Amino acid sequence: MSCARARNACSDCATVARASGKPDKRIGIRELKATLSKCVREVKAGRTIVVTDHGQPVARIIPEAMLLRERVDALRKAGAIAWSGRRLRRGKPAGKVRGDKTVADLIIENRE
Repeated sequence: MSCARARNACSDCATVARASGKPDKRIGIRELKATLSKCVREVKAGRTIVVTDHGQPVARIIPEAMLLRERVDALRKAGAIAWSGRRLRRGKPAGKVRGDKTVADLIIENRE
């Protein structure tokens, strides 16, 4: 039975509350294919859509205009990344090139 005939009774179309207060829409792949234009309009309006395959989340469609901070927060809340929010420290370079040769020259020389 399709989601339209079941009046959104399937678990693929359930909504999940997001921390921002705007619910994520969960939609199965088959329904996404059938209602792609409508889903794109919803995403343009600021909604996030979670695409599921047999009830398991496989993709997330987020608005392109979201700020970097909002995207990072969304990924953190989804469990995709772990970040304390602190500024990252600058890393040390792996090595320094001495003399007039470039890194490319050294690699070519090492291959010969």
